[in-house]
Amino acid sequence: MQTQPKTTLLVIRHGETQWNAEQRYQGHGDSPLTETGRNQAKALGLRMKAFQFDSLISSDLGRAQKTAAIIAGYTGHRVETDRRIRERNYGVLEGLTVPEIKAQHSEILNKLDQNDPDYVIPMGESHRQHYGRNVSFINERLNQKAGTSIALVVHGGVLDSIFRYVAGLPLDRPRCFTTNNASLTIVTHGDFYGTTRWVIERWNDVGHLNGVGQSRGLG
Repeated sequence: MQTQPKTTLLVIRHGETQWNAEQRYQGHGDSPLTETGRNQAKALGLRMKAFQFDSLISSDLGRAQKTAAIIAGYTGHRVETDRRIRERNYGVLEGLTVPEIKAQHSEILNKLDQNDPDYVIPMGESHRQHYGRNVSFINERLNQKAGTSIALVVHGGVLDSIFRYVAGLPLDRPRCFTTNNASLTIVTHGDFYGTTRWVIERWNDVGHLNGVGQSRGLG
């Protein structure tokens, strides 16, 4: 029986940002890493030295690239970027807190609460559009880089896409998991339980952040 080579994704969420600390929607908008976020990235760098991986790829947004650059300082990898693994575009909601959105865009928040995957946020994108570009990146890497181990520095919404893709969670179902800043998730594609499939080996691991600080900021 032919064995499928294992492809492993070491998926990292970027460190805490100023907007994370203020509980603001980020999306394609950006804000710098806080001191805590930079310390989280350093802790990740030390953690990632223990893994053997072939490439380090980041979202092209600043908060992810900065996190990846700090990690690369410990691991020696060159940082590649890909815009397909950006956070969802939250359009007119970016930079706003939930109370501000309730005051200014309550109808949009109500739409988001309905979990319609095809609802397009004004000046933004739908859940399905975001999921589609995230998954296109994963499938391309699986086809082109089978048998390798790849570290990704991404966002909470991209981790949402990965969970749904691997677990088969429909897009109209609410999240049933959390994603912390600077967490490590490991998913692997290969032969498991008699079939070739994706499996989640580790989810939202923040053991390396002992004493650094943990947060679940938006985006």
